[in-house]
Amino acid sequence: MNKHLNIVLVHGAFGDGSHWRKVIPTIVAKGFTVRAVQLPLTSLEEDVKRTSDMVASLEGPTLLVGHSYGGMVISGAGLLPNVVGLVYIAAFAPEAGESAGSILQLRDAPEGAAAIAPGPSGLLYLDYHMFPEVFCQGVSVEDALVMASAQKPIAGAAFGAPSHEPAWKLKPSWYQVSKNDKMIPPKTEEWMAGRINAKKVISLDAGHASMASHGKEVTDFILEAAETFL
Repeated sequence: MNKHLNIVLVHGAFGDGSHWRKVIPTIVAKGFTVRAVQLPLTSLEEDVKRTSDMVASLEGPTLLVGHSYGGMVISGAGLLPNVVGLVYIAAFAPEAGESAGSILQLRDAPEGAAAIAPGPSGLLYLDYHMFPEVFCQGVSVEDALVMASAQKPIAGAAFGAPSHEPAWKLKPSWYQVSKNDKMIPPKTEEWMAGRINAKKVISLDAGHASMASHGKEVTDFILEAAETFL
C-alpha cells in the first residue's frame, strides 16, 4: 500500500544520490514515495533550488533527509509548505548566518579536512586514497572504492555560503550522530542535535557515511521519523 508521505534524500559533498543505496530499497518497500536528489554542488543557493524543485514536484507531505552538507540544503529547502520534518544524518544543522565552514571552525579541524584539496578548476576533491579512511569507514572495500572513484567535487563557495533562517526552527527534526566521524567532529554533531531540539537523537559507531556502513540503523531511524506523520 502506498503511504501518503514522500521521503526526499539529499546527499552531501563528494557524493551523489547513490550514497543512499542501502536505504532506498527498504523505504520503498514500506510504501513510501522516495526520491534521491542529485545536487550540482556548485553553490548552496543552487543546491537548495534543485532540492526545492524536487519537493515541489511531489504531491503531499514530504520528509527531507540530509547527509553532511545536505543538512545545509534541507535547512533551506525545508521551508517549503509541504515539508513536514527534517532528518539530519551526520549533517550540518546551521543557524541563520552560519556556513558549513564556519561550523567546522568551532573546533579543531577534523582529520578529513587535510584530505580536501582543489582540483585544476578550483573545485574541491577528497583525496582518492584517503577517502575510505576518512569518509566511509566500515563500508565494504568494493563500495568504498566505488564511492571514492565516483566522488563528485564541490565548489568551495558552497562551504562558505551562509544559511538563511533554517527550517528546523519551524518543523520537527531528528538527528543521527556518527561517533567515529572524521569529516564533522562528533562533538559538533552532538551540539547541533541539541541546538535544534531534535525530537530524537541516536548515536552510531559509524564513520561519516553512516547510511552506507549502517544502512539498516539509518533506514530504521528515517522510518521512525516518517511514521510520526502517518
